Amino acid sequence: MLLEAADLTFDYGAEPVVEAVSLAVEPGSLTGVLGPNGSGKTTLLRLLAGTLSPSRGSVRLDGRTLADWPRRHLARRLAVVPQETHLAFDYTVVEIALTGRYPHLGPFELEGPDDVALAREALSATGTQHLERRLFSTLSGGEKQRVVIASALAQFGRQRESGALLLLDEPTASLDLHYQLEIGTLLKRLNAERGITVIVSTHDLNFAASICRDLVLLQDGHVVTSGPTTRVLDRAAVRQLYGVDADVRFHDAAGHLTVVPLGG
Repeated sequence: MLLEAADLTFDYGAEPVVEAVSLAVEPGSLTGVLGPNGSGKTTLLRLLAGTLSPSRGSVRLDGRTLADWPRRHLARRLAVVPQETHLAFDYTVVEIALTGRYPHLGPFELEGPDDVALAREALSATGTQHLERRLFSTLSGGEKQRVVIASALAQFGRQRESGALLLLDEPTASLDLHYQLEIGTLLKRLNAERGITVIVSTHDLNFAASICRDLVLLQDGHVVTSGPTTRVLDRAAVRQLYGVDADVRFHDAAGHLTVVPLGG
């Protein structure tokens, strides 16, 4: 098992935001953490990434707790794409991609030709190499997301990518339909062609159904159920999570389940 979480609990105050959550992620899988706003998705993702420490429980990567991994070594295996990226300075696209090389550099070491080449390879893989001289602030929302994903790919370098783990928090939350489809296609391609293990948190039922082979359904910080998307995503699950009646069925043309809300 690549990543295992056992009995994860975390609270910001009196009440736990995530409570007794356990899950297992296999190498090469594409897993969605699905739930309504306030269900604990972002907190769970931060716990899985090691940016938050659980008050109880543990997260293990390759059988080793995240706390036992040197941060630099962990960053070569695990990358996080946040919902939004805010920069203190206005960097170019290639400079953003190059930030993914920091875990591979020594103290005071500058990026070399190999690092620049890897950054450009990552931009090419996400379809953004033609933007490399553009300022990040001038890009559309979808372009920004692809550039940040490129930075994550540069972070992995040329290691065995089946051991690479990409975590994304609501990657399509502020995107229009075109860019939602674009990001979904990119994640499926990176997963299928490069073997990168992907965990994506989202409240978008149709986005999750279109790309995820497995789902973890989260409500009020608890796992309601988990398993293959085709098994766990149904009418009863949508009603339990969102209090909405919906038609959930396989769409032949789309090639995946679709969810059509019918009413509260």
